[in-house]
Amino acid sequence: MSPGFLRAVAGQGAAAAVQLLVTLGFLSSLVKTQVTGVLDDCLCDIDSIDNFNTYKIFPKIKKLQERDYFRYYKVNLKRPCPFWAEDGHCSIKDCHVEPCPESKIPVGIKAGRSNKYSQAANNTKELDDCEQANKLGAINSTLSNESKEAFIDWARYDDSQDHFCELDDERSPAAQYVDLLLNPERYTGYKGSSAWRVWNSIYEENCFKPRSVYRPLNPLAPSRGEDNGESFYTWLEGLCLEKRVFYKLISGLHASINLHLCANYLLEETWGKPSWGPNIKEFKRRFDTVETKGEGPRRLKNLYFLYLIELRALSKVAPYFERSIVDLYTGNLEDDADTKTLLLSIFQDTKSFPMHFDEKSMFAGDKKGAKSLKEEFRLHFKNISRIMDCVGCDKCRLWGKLQTQGLGTALKILFSEKEIQKLPENSPSKGFQLTRQEIVALLNAFGSFTLYLEPILPPRDAGQEASFRVLGSWPAICQQYRSTNLGSMLRTH
Repeated sequence: MSPGFLRAVAGQGAAAAVQLLVTLGFLSSLVKTQVTGVLDDCLCDIDSIDNFNTYKIFPKIKKLQERDYFRYYKVNLKRPCPFWAEDGHCSIKDCHVEPCPESKIPVGIKAGRSNKYSQAANNTKELDDCEQANKLGAINSTLSNESKEAFIDWARYDDSQDHFCELDDERSPAAQYVDLLLNPERYTGYKGSSAWRVWNSIYEENCFKPRSVYRPLNPLAPSRGEDNGESFYTWLEGLCLEKRVFYKLISGLHASINLHLCANYLLEETWGKPSWGPNIKEFKRRFDTVETKGEGPRRLKNLYFLYLIELRALSKVAPYFERSIVDLYTGNLEDDADTKTLLLSIFQDTKSFPMHFDEKSMFAGDKKGAKSLKEEFRLHFKNISRIMDCVGCDKCRLWGKLQTQGLGTALKILFSEKEIQKLPENSPSKGFQLTRQEIVALLNAFGSFTLYLEPILPPRDAGQEASFRVLGSWPAICQQYRSTNLGSMLRTH
């Protein structure tokens, strides 16, 4: 395991650190027993992605996620579902999200507007902002929360035309800061008809699929019938590149969420003390070649495809952050400088990847038809981001919104190349802009994928080996791995 990751978990205590290493590494090793070879619709092989992620990306991205600028995410978890009457929020305690007190938020984050990054930008026109705030305050004091929300929705409409996601307005009275490190993505117990309805709506109504073709991907769906989904894949292969890409991205997003559930599963709870760890049975149910009738490896390959798309977006957006106007401002100037240096280092690494997905192959036909298809693509994805407000579990909703917004931001970047190339060095651009919310979602969503592409390695030194021996974790995990027979899965899918 990389030195960067070891440092990242060092503060959690020896036992917790080793358990986390084993949990994440073991699940990633199971992923690799099932998928290999070249990904469809691109000229990239899985081994190349694994090696690049392990030695270039993973150690740095984990450090970045611990920085103040990237650990605090402002989100509205109270927005009503726009499509159906909600079943009510999950009452399971692990569904709860603990908001971060305002006193804990760095002053530069909570004082700055959503699209201001530098100290200078936050101080510019301070007097005007103050006067404007007073005027708005005088008006807003007579408005209900519902009226304030309606006003915010109206005000942000003009800025939404290039967005692939329905963004939460950070000025909303219901928006709260969440410390992502204290609210990790994991299994909460949220399942049943409410969860099924969310994924069913995503796949059946938003993935360009006619109702006559049965979707086999949702693990909560009933049996697919005698053809094991082959009619579905015959249909999928006949789609244009853009619609195939859309489907694979949603499938990869779903696989990422399911892997987090399997890796951080509530195994038992004794005297109010929960024990979290990898659930091999759950992993097999969702990804095993036999139990999923061949679907598991396809889902995992789509996770690699999703990683590739977001990797490409990071390489393309580098010029935006290389400008002097962008400081990732939190108020701690030394820490801010280190954060930007680390981020730019990650961007440089992403540029060095030799087998990027070529987004120029998309929407490249007849201009009128390509424009119409691109807009349909954007609206379908934006609709999926709205469905995330229908998730009944707050923690699931938090990470669903973040991962969806991260992917939506990546798509926005990939299809804004001309605007990014025209960015002015010392002033904001009207042609392309990222909010802090989009930046935080983009890097944290990408970081969540890197966890499961990082291979497990045996202990490198006597100290690590002793820790594993004392805890009994390493032998137990290895024995569990052998007993599941996952290591003998076919590697031809």
